[in-house]
Amino acid sequence: MRPRLTAVVVLATTAAMALTGCTKKNESPDAGSSGAASGKTYKVAFVPKLQGVPYFEAMNAGGKEAAAALGNVEWLYQGPTQADAAAQADIVRSYIQQKVDALIVAPNDPDSMAPLLQQAKDAGIHVATADTDAPASVREVFVNQATAQGIGEGLTDALLKEMGGKGKYAIVSCGQTAENLNSWIEVQKAYTKTKYPDAQIVDIVYAGEDQARATQMATDLMNAHPDLTGLVGECTSSAPGVAQAVKDAGKIGKVFTVGLGTPQAMKPYLEDKSSSAAILWDVENLGYLTAWAGAQLAQGKPFAATNNVSGELSAVAYTEADKMLLLGPALAITDQNVDQFNY
Repeated sequence: MRPRLTAVVVLATTAAMALTGCTKKNESPDAGSSGAASGKTYKVAFVPKLQGVPYFEAMNAGGKEAAAALGNVEWLYQGPTQADAAAQADIVRSYIQQKVDALIVAPNDPDSMAPLLQQAKDAGIHVATADTDAPASVREVFVNQATAQGIGEGLTDALLKEMGGKGKYAIVSCGQTAENLNSWIEVQKAYTKTKYPDAQIVDIVYAGEDQARATQMATDLMNAHPDLTGLVGECTSSAPGVAQAVKDAGKIGKVFTVGLGTPQAMKPYLEDKSSSAAILWDVENLGYLTAWAGAQLAQGKPFAATNNVSGELSAVAYTEADKMLLLGPALAITDQNVDQFNY
């Protein structure tokens, strides 16, 4: 098993959180999940927002490992090369035509994805979402990385700690229609207003999944607001993007940044203090849980209130009311623990 560490940044929802590295993954899948003895192989397809970025490639690695451990799953992975809802829809249609057993999507646009998930269901395919949801769709389960409340409060606390609990900050998000990002931002707005009355969000901009654009937008925000003392990168491309902008402007220690960044992408910024913390989760474990959930759906197996997915994911909670599997609490990644992650 991988070593577990205690997070050094305490999130609002937990007093302490277990951190896991990513060098050795889940080893013992729930014996009840393996249907290899039946002789049938189930095709589980995952369509990420964007293929080729470290975050979703880490999810893919976890999905592959789960498929190998389960023994009766063929894991299929394909996403658009840009975070484009239309390109993602084409891939979903392709998997519907292939008649996969389970289709799992991280939708760029949940509203436009909902009719396609209905088409898949009508074709006899089990449908789910992972990483980001389409709550108004017919998806059978949402594989959630952490609660919106935990992520939004974690980002806010990590940033405002560095800002001294006051001042102006801005958010550089990614896709304007991404349900997960928007839900975190709503938490940040409300939480900042109630817990940090002397702090203010002055602007929210959208850079797509483009790190260079995020850097330019963060630079523009600092120029437009000379008294700005904080920036949040709301996704894994904008988190390093805003840190790079602060570094380029020579404002390390004057403008603080936090974000949703993958560990190795954030490492240089954590080390030079242009970023104070990355709030994330074990992305490979999220991929593992996604593949396992797809296998459960494909085999017609119900989720329990607590699910023994693997040796490392031995108590994954499921809530029937919102049909959600929850990976666990958000993690705080700093310069002290970033080397525990290899993606």
